[in-house]
Amino acid sequence: MKINLGKNILKLTYRHFCFILAALLMLLCSTSLNAQTKKSPEEIEKAFVSFRIGIGQSLSETRFKELVDYFDKYRGVTGEITFFTSATHPPIPLDVLKHRVAIFKERMALARKRGYRTGINVLNTVGHLNENLEYALHGNYTHMTDIEGLTYEGSYCPNDQKFRKEYIVEVYKATALAQPDYIWIDDDVRMRSYGYISHACFCDNCLNIFEKEYGTKYTRENLKKALDEGPIDKKINVRKNWLQHNRNTLASLFTLIEKTVREINPKIALGFMSSDLFYAGYDFENWSKILSGKDKIPVMWRPGGGAYDDLTPGNFIAKAHSLGRQAASLPKEVISIQSEIENFPYPRFKKSATMVAYEAATYIAAGCTGAAYNVLTFYDEPLDEYEPLAETLQHARPFLDLMATHLGRTPVVGALSYWNKNSEVAANPVEGSWFKGRTPLNSYEIYENGIPVSYKEENASVTVMTKDMIYSLSKEEIKKLLSGGVYLDAEALQQLNDLGYGDLTGFEVISSENKDRIEKLTTHPLNGAYAGRLRDNRQSFWMVPAYTFRKKNEKAQILSELIDYTEKTVGECAMGIFENSLGGRICVSGYYPWTTMGNLAKNTQIKSVFRWLSKAQLPGYIESFHKMNLWIRKPEDNKIALAFSNSSFDAAKNVSLMLRTKNTTIRVYDMNCKETVITSSGADGPYQKFIIPYVDAWQVRLVVNE
Repeated sequence: MKINLGKNILKLTYRHFCFILAALLMLLCSTSLNAQTKKSPEEIEKAFVSFRIGIGQSLSETRFKELVDYFDKYRGVTGEITFFTSATHPPIPLDVLKHRVAIFKERMALARKRGYRTGINVLNTVGHLNENLEYALHGNYTHMTDIEGLTYEGSYCPNDQKFRKEYIVEVYKATALAQPDYIWIDDDVRMRSYGYISHACFCDNCLNIFEKEYGTKYTRENLKKALDEGPIDKKINVRKNWLQHNRNTLASLFTLIEKTVREINPKIALGFMSSDLFYAGYDFENWSKILSGKDKIPVMWRPGGGAYDDLTPGNFIAKAHSLGRQAASLPKEVISIQSEIENFPYPRFKKSATMVAYEAATYIAAGCTGAAYNVLTFYDEPLDEYEPLAETLQHARPFLDLMATHLGRTPVVGALSYWNKNSEVAANPVEGSWFKGRTPLNSYEIYENGIPVSYKEENASVTVMTKDMIYSLSKEEIKKLLSGGVYLDAEALQQLNDLGYGDLTGFEVISSENKDRIEKLTTHPLNGAYAGRLRDNRQSFWMVPAYTFRKKNEKAQILSELIDYTEKTVGECAMGIFENSLGGRICVSGYYPWTTMGNLAKNTQIKSVFRWLSKAQLPGYIESFHKMNLWIRKPEDNKIALAFSNSSFDAAKNVSLMLRTKNTTIRVYDMNCKETVITSSGADGPYQKFIIPYVDAWQVRLVVNE
């Protein structure tokens, strides 16, 4: 028998080169690790990675076979194939949905045959927005309603019993009958941001439910007044009740979906795509338990939140903090946490392949355990232009697996920008209206100074707080807060003092100016060699207030003052520290406390301050002058596990990583899984110093110990 070796070898090389490359990378990662012990259910062996695909790629049998061939060609790029039920964002007619999920049943059979786990993403349970309404669901159902009584045609109230029975139950029955491995509930279940409706739902039925829950009858008009006006404590109580009402609404919906699906097939897993659901009550722990059901079927979670292009890569860091907060809110039993990575509306130039891979790694650093890519075209067209994307993501997969294995669900520890499940009650009012306000979170820009971030109070060595957030805490919680390390802006300080905690803060606000003020560092050990250095953020351009403080206790210490353009001192204290009678350490900052810290003096000072606030309990920090974001996992059994991002367009040389550990050796992995072993350059108190020679721009590094 004759064999044409030349052509066959060329074909083999072309078709399988990427398989071989991926296998070698995975082998490189696995052989460089320590011997693996038997893992507990919460430990992770590899990242959870999926691709979500639109109906343009799934309804056509020919096109779908080409898609699976595409995934096969880049084997390892994904482990799951997920089918969107719609390309548009209102609920679709039942007959259309039933027709599509019947097709998906056939497509899923092929996907499983090729070795993929596969399921269905119900894009519209209640509906996202007004789009393609002519061909959307129509019926005698209650639409989402705002506090003014406006309704939104593309979204429906989840408490409408008729809608629940005739539509939601039937949607999830039909979807479950297609026998997917899992079903995703999309983020239209959120209770806010439905087109021109900012907050929902205030339909008559929802108001009746609220009355039954709390015993007070409201109209939309007097409920708005109760939420917006009157003494702060009364407003807060009504707002807390409304948040609990929203939690109950989602819990009731999830209970219905879980019951409907599990009556068809008790083994189908359920997943939910979340966002920062402050207004919905952020009840992730309870909702995940409901979706798990009585048989405790593992739940999947997909934290999300924008960042659809790479024009401003810093948006990926902001999203990472949001996703980290969401992941930290889940019980440890939830291990499949796939970050939403979306290039909507999916043209290739929206986001480079390199930055898509960077996103996936950064989100795992922040607390996710995988990625859900929504990056392919939704047209019934070939995928030629997406080949480089798949190749890059296949190449990145071993690093994602390595990160997920080492970081897992271990909590992120460091400094906490304070929030809790009731944070929305303290939303900063705009024009006197709670409905126009925003959740009072400080800018996360402060963390790019190399300060490690945390997302839960019990894992924080320092707490960071801005104005109004204090109103979401009880008196006991405030005293507990002030017993630890706290970094405050001037407005938060004023609110604490107004509530009677001035003896514990050490300072008071005496004045503010919105132009012509410059911060000057004083002579103080925390300022070190940078005493006398200046920071001028040019107030006059943006009219940002600069605050002057006065010491209320002789033990309070001044770290900076305010000068004008003649170098005359015009504010004795712009930043100060104080240790109170409870043992808490307080820092107050009145000059750009959250942003524009990117000069050497301020960058160095702020890290010294946070180390002091934590009483040297901060788990680590980037000592050198580099723009870095740092996520450190809680040390267990002397284990080191962390990741950091070079969040700059400049490569970083000689990065000085300080870690609170007795270990003197670490392993650093780049995104190609190349390992570098680094030995400590010496100790500074409880911290070891490790010099990492080089980190490329916008790259992630994984650090573990031997």
